[in-house]
Amino acid sequence: MKTDVMPSFVQMEEDELRQLTAEVKETLAREFELKAKPGKFSSADLWNIRRSAKTAYALRNRWS
Repeated sequence: MKTDVMPSFVQMEEDELRQLTAEVKETLAREFELKAKPGKFSSADLWNIRRSAKTAYALRNRWS
């Protein structure tokens, strides 16, 4: 079996290394607000989670 292996060390110029490791200053957007309200978790949601879990379990056991 023939494989191509690339060297694990990359050689580069000192200026390139300095440019890659330079400090980056970023500005945060303060005007942005996430306005999504979390919904209420009802008993119907719990029922649907349990029902789908039972279905997934039955399907997995059928194919095993």
